[in-house]
Amino acid sequence: MSDITLWGFDGSTYVRTVKMLLAEKGVENFKQVPLNVLAGEPKAPDHLKRHPFGKVPVLEFDGFRILETAAITRYLDDTLPGRSLIPATAKDRARMDMVIGVSDSYGYGALVGGVAAYHLFPDFVGGKSEASRQSGLDNGRKVIAFAMETKGSSKFIAGDLSLADLYLAPIAFYVSLTPDKDTLFDVPGFSTWWAAIQALPSYEATQPDLG
Repeated sequence: MSDITLWGFDGSTYVRTVKMLLAEKGVENFKQVPLNVLAGEPKAPDHLKRHPFGKVPVLEFDGFRILETAAITRYLDDTLPGRSLIPATAKDRARMDMVIGVSDSYGYGALVGGVAAYHLFPDFVGGKSEASRQSGLDNGRKVIAFAMETKGSSKFIAGDLSLADLYLAPIAFYVSLTPDKDTLFDVPGFSTWWAAIQALPSYEATQPDLG
């Protein structure tokens, strides 16, 4: 769909969430405008007109511009053909929303900003901080444990594949590249969920090039 434009760099977990959703919906033809964070491009005046806080992703679909991953993913799920990634039952929607909320509020900062940044891109966060790493380990394990407890015996977090899985998967990807992965992933239920995520074509097709 050439009428979709996505602003954002592939290294962003939130941009990858949107790209995974597009892949799950079978959308291959869209325009992506990468923004170099290290060069300050998200804070440039032209992008600040799109997003007043200089964040990504931003998406435009048929002339309608949408900010923030939660709004983008729900709008695309509503408007694109294909299987919905929002559960049909109230309880499963609550399971999905709880894990999305916990991932947003506590998971990203702990697992990406704390653990992954320490090992993979410390200069981006002002250098290595053992205190941030330890806090990330403590809180990150709580996030993963909560997600797996919410999942229960389901294959995915809220029954079938949902937006919650697409939020957590890109975060877990960065953790998987660190020496702390075994500590954080040693949670009941995680290994089966992670195997199912890694088997998704949408996960494979959206892996960022970190070279």
